Amino acid sequence: MGRHQGMADAGREQVRTRVLGAWDTFIAEAERIDLDRPSRLPGWRAHEICVHLGCWDDHTAMADLVASARTGGTGTQPDPDAVNARITAAHAAAPREEVLAALRRNREATARYLADEPVELDTAPTVSVVGRLPLLSVVLGQAYELAVHGLDLVSCGAEPPPAEVLQSGLAALVDVTGALATSCGITGGVTLATPDGGWTFDADPDGWQVRQVPGGTHEGPAVEASAELLLEAASGRTNPVPAVARRQLRVHDVSGLLQLAPIVQKVPGIPGGPILQLAARTVGGPAAALGRLFRRG
Repeated sequence: MGRHQGMADAGREQVRTRVLGAWDTFIAEAERIDLDRPSRLPGWRAHEICVHLGCWDDHTAMADLVASARTGGTGTQPDPDAVNARITAAHAAAPREEVLAALRRNREATARYLADEPVELDTAPTVSVVGRLPLLSVVLGQAYELAVHGLDLVSCGAEPPPAEVLQSGLAALVDVTGALATSCGITGGVTLATPDGGWTFDADPDGWQVRQVPGGTHEGPAVEASAELLLEAASGRTNPVPAVARRQLRVHDVSGLLQLAPIVQKVPGIPGGPILQLAARTVGGPAAALGRLFRRG
């Protein structure tokens, strides 16, 4: 049996549907709202959120990822904070239509890759903001980013992302976490469970498998909440501790989840890091009270 590589095993078509669907939803909301409205992100309007997601002459993320994959994953891992600061400052005064056009260009660059580039590139390593990952996993990661930023736009007057976009964001989160677990030599997995369905991965040093699970289903290590809350907690938008206290978020098999803790040490800014850090804090010492909360959950 060949090496498993997460969502790449499901094929490019499923990734295309999820990623381009997330792009279409986000762009439709961006076209509808006032981009000058402040968002919940400190110092960022809807304008900065959209600029950050766009393709510009001085910021061609998709082309850079493909170029890295073509050369075996060479290049320097970018600092996302520095990149975001540079791009948003450079285009702070860009007119509305230019910002929307930049969003469409990034969507089109992704669509071109999925339609035209050889499928062998899908599993080629590329340098991303969280390290060297298979290119298709990084492309799918756009669905996570678009889902989270779609939630950010709600404070600017946008409609919340639909359920299918939130599920695509969770699929991307699980896939990237599985890839990082494999790269760290970890054997383990986790399920992100929601009432509407969820996603799980199983990883070992030889690869990782991702699959969708029915609503309310989980075995072994799992984090259970609404899809929106899982994405909010994973991205650091919401502190998961009060959500645990209110039983809106439940963690199952904390010891199993802790097997993934080395990922946070290797990639401090990993999406989902706040959940793994929360699990780590439940074990002993000053976090004993949180441990009691989890056991009640």
